[in-house]
Amino acid sequence: MIGFEKEIAVAIGRRAADLYILPYKKYYRLLINCQGQLRVVKEVAPDYGQRLISYLKYQADMAVSEHRRPQLGAMEWHHGPEIINLRLSSVGDYQGRESLVVRFIYHFSASNYHLLFPDQWQELKDLLKQRGLVLFAGPMGSGKTTTMYQLARQVADQQVVMAIEDPVEIDEPSFVQLQVNELAGMNYQQLLRLGLRHRPDVFIIGEIRDPETAQMTVQAALSGHLVLGTVHAQNVFGVVARLEQLGVAPFYLEQVLTGVFYQRLLPCQDGKQAVLFDSLRGADLQAALVNHKKRGMTDDWRTRLQRAYDQKKISSAVQAAFAQG
Repeated sequence: MIGFEKEIAVAIGRRAADLYILPYKKYYRLLINCQGQLRVVKEVAPDYGQRLISYLKYQADMAVSEHRRPQLGAMEWHHGPEIINLRLSSVGDYQGRESLVVRFIYHFSASNYHLLFPDQWQELKDLLKQRGLVLFAGPMGSGKTTTMYQLARQVADQQVVMAIEDPVEIDEPSFVQLQVNELAGMNYQQLLRLGLRHRPDVFIIGEIRDPETAQMTVQAALSGHLVLGTVHAQNVFGVVARLEQLGVAPFYLEQVLTGVFYQRLLPCQDGKQAVLFDSLRGADLQAALVNHKKRGMTDDWRTRLQRAYDQKKISSAVQAAFAQG
């Protein structure tokens, strides 16, 4: 099994967000997703690909003999001193060939959470002094959960923080952490209702993805809580549009929405990765709630990218690649 473990080690070593094991023609491809770019690591014989999938499914307590129906699994992976949570998803195609995707959820510490411009962190911290709804958007693996946890840690010693996620990605002893379990009838809406009875000061909502969760999230913010959550959107203006698409009336958004952030992890010249935020706050946010014509990234995003390039923090290729978010 050491050979199979090497495949995971390679993906983790490159800090991949995902590992894909996919049938392709007469062999299997192993691909990794790094910074939103999919790269082929190697091509292997069908027998090796199938045995690798079976090995990982076994480790994640999935049904090894089931090759067609979709399955989900989870496990912890030890990579040296580091413990990484893995989320697995498998399914068979019409020819009975199974594919598997492994999602890597890396633990973090304050020491490896880097900001391209540290002044942006103060903007975020200022929102902790208010009640209302603060939303984050960005691709998978861009650090949204890390940002919310890092923020909530600032107040966890004085306030009750409750996180509701699917799944819980980061173990945080100072928070009350609830995990969505659809099979047990515990979805986001029901856990939010339960959470409101527990009267936390701060909510973290892993993902606002349906009208019911959106409405409950707004109600939590209206009732005096600070709510941090994520939505799927390609920029800060898209966040507002997404909430309205989920049925939240503009009138309520004007009352509860205090900040909108879009974030990306940028590869830097020093070999590290750093977070860059685009944001809407204050008057800019109120204007966006009234005027729905704006699209794309803000002028501040482009200005900061240029400044990062001028300061030799990022390359010209990175500046161009992230110009549109």
